[in-house]
Amino acid sequence: MSKTGIMGGTFDPIHYAHLLVAEECRRSLNIDRIVFIPTGTPPHKRDHAVSPAEDRYAMTLLATAGVAEFSVSRTEIDRRMPTHTIDTLREFLAEGIAPEDLYFITGLDAILAIETWVDYKQFPSLCTLVTATRPGYDLRGLEKLPREILQSLKVVEIPQVSISSTEIRERVRSGRGIRFLVPHLVETYIESSGLYREPGPDITGGAAV
Repeated sequence: MSKTGIMGGTFDPIHYAHLLVAEECRRSLNIDRIVFIPTGTPPHKRDHAVSPAEDRYAMTLLATAGVAEFSVSRTEIDRRMPTHTIDTLREFLAEGIAPEDLYFITGLDAILAIETWVDYKQFPSLCTLVTATRPGYDLRGLEKLPREILQSLKVVEIPQVSISSTEIRERVRSGRGIRFLVPHLVETYIESSGLYREPGPDITGGAAV
């Protein structure tokens, strides 16, 4: 089996910073393929509205179309229940991927909160943890992580790109453009489907990049 990187998130919507993180991690660690996994029912966001899973899945498909090394999985969307990273890792391992060939990519803020994840102590035996960080970012907080997590962790520095899903949603709501913040096909999808146009509570979606 080839080296596989998993990149999860609400992707509400997916944007260029997500794609850049995936590509930089792929190149830096010689990963053969990156699988984007839109969350179904994120357990940490039960009290917040997120866009319908099918919309987020469709936008992720559009954003990665034509990139041979990128694919999209429905595994968490089709689970139809609050989903945890540990469940997704086990599903990929069940397909025959060896733990040393499986990489889980997430943001630094998420890694620093890893002790709140379900069965987090099992992660080093299931995959290599990868965190994306910006140039000059203070990494001293990593020293507080459990030793087995820190030993399994690889840090990849990503060029500074200030784009967030929250900002994109707010720009759409206020009638400002999102051109060059998301792939053109994603921009067209958001416009044609009417996503984010209605005022609503502030939510956080996608990877922290």
